[in-house]
Amino acid sequence: MNAFRAIAVIAVFASALAAVAQQATQPQLKIDSSNRTLSVTANGSVSVEPEVAILHVGFDTQLEDAKSAYSDGARTSNAIIAALKQAGVAESDIRSESQYLDRDFTKPHKFKLSQKWTVKTTPERAAEILDIAVSSGATSSGQIDWTVKDEHALEAQALDHAAARAKENAEGLAKGMGVRLGALIYASNQLSAPVYPRAVMSSFAVAGQPASAPVAIEPNKVTREAAVYAVFAIE
Repeated sequence: MNAFRAIAVIAVFASALAAVAQQATQPQLKIDSSNRTLSVTANGSVSVEPEVAILHVGFDTQLEDAKSAYSDGARTSNAIIAALKQAGVAESDIRSESQYLDRDFTKPHKFKLSQKWTVKTTPERAAEILDIAVSSGATSSGQIDWTVKDEHALEAQALDHAAARAKENAEGLAKGMGVRLGALIYASNQLSAPVYPRAVMSSFAVAGQPASAPVAIEPNKVTREAAVYAVFAIE
């Protein structure tokens, strides 16, 4: 009897993908005696220590008339940037995210100025730079994105791991089913999007108060994950 005339098996070896990650696209396969294929899905993951810390720092002024809010905001803005540059942060590592004069509709003729930046530094200096920003007037700061200098290389490693596992799984499955693995017919992949923490620490230091030690910050590892779907012929 031709017990293995029609085999289409999907082997899923799960690993924890990020919530936004999706499995590799799987085409609809025709399952009949003419389709001698074996399909596998495999995941790969790589985690490394961060090489770059991207801090999100900003401030909101108190509610005032528009002119006063803008004037106070300008002073705070310049004070924060001056302190960061004095601490050795390069101008090219400071980037504006947003700045706007916002009206409070619950209080007539009252406004506040809000401004936010990203500040790139090393993981070792993250706590120090955050402390400098907050001590200089940054009142809505604390989120940190941890990353590496070459994200594409890290993604390629995750993809390589997933591809190698898919081939290994296919070979093991073919052996267990008593068939011989043939040539690769189709393959697709899906990389997970990086997930950054979104918690924001509001003002935990006030300019002009006695200096204290910076908050303790422990860097998170940088992880990239990939899924590979592959279809092989069987002999």
